[in-house]
Amino acid sequence: MNIYLSVDMEGVTGLPDHTFVDSAKRNYERSRRIMTEEANAIINSAFENGADKVLVNDSHSKMNNLLVEDIHPDADLLTGDLKPLSMIQSIDATFEGAIFAGYHSRAGQPGVMSHSMIFGVRNMYINDVVIGELGFNAYVAGHFSVPVIMVAGDDGACREAEALIPGIVTAAVKQSISRSAVKTLHPTKAHALLEEKTGEAIAKRHTIQPLVPPENPVLRIEFNNYGQAEWAALMPGCEIEPGTTIVKYKAKDIIEAYRAMLVMIELALQTKFC
Repeated sequence: MNIYLSVDMEGVTGLPDHTFVDSAKRNYERSRRIMTEEANAIINSAFENGADKVLVNDSHSKMNNLLVEDIHPDADLLTGDLKPLSMIQSIDATFEGAIFAGYHSRAGQPGVMSHSMIFGVRNMYINDVVIGELGFNAYVAGHFSVPVIMVAGDDGACREAEALIPGIVTAAVKQSISRSAVKTLHPTKAHALLEEKTGEAIAKRHTIQPLVPPENPVLRIEFNNYGQAEWAALMPGCEIEPGTTIVKYKAKDIIEAYRAMLVMIELALQTKFC
């Protein structure tokens, strides 16, 4: 049994604000240790509950946050920031289940550090379904018939997962008070919860269905300002919907839509403010 683990940072136990997730800020090195220990709790439980292989994808920012010398020695680690499928790199049909840990809620929703990929995105849609990182990554997993069996993070991420994926197991390691304040479990208690929920998710894996993406999906990204939309629309095949900051792209499949999203947001980051 192969298990896929994508680990973001904003939803990790105890992390309340940007000083913990920005590599230039004072709390970041502490957060790397907490993030690595949290990943190990899930990996340990996966192996104890029958996994033969666990592939871990570091999925935050430059994607080099997990401490390779401290990660579980039997897990394989994907690290580094140029990945064609970013947070869901190397998912394929050989995995029986995917686990998302350290996740947060999408842009515009309650939850600690809520956003969708970059802070310039207001909403993302696949056809008429509004999604964030969690939903988009789950669609890509579903393209390969892999169910997302568990989501761990703040309470906002857990609510989002439960609304998208019937029967999914969730583990809320902290409750959002505001976008930059939380009520959190102690890491020791969080590890115990994650170990318990990982075992539960693996036991339920055959009852949780993949989030199957639509054929020929239409990707629509709503940016915060028109300059960002202008930059994103430079990508061939994109167009701005008149009177909005929404950029539309018609894709052949969810993989193309996902990669288009990555290019669009990188272009949008070129926008300058004055």
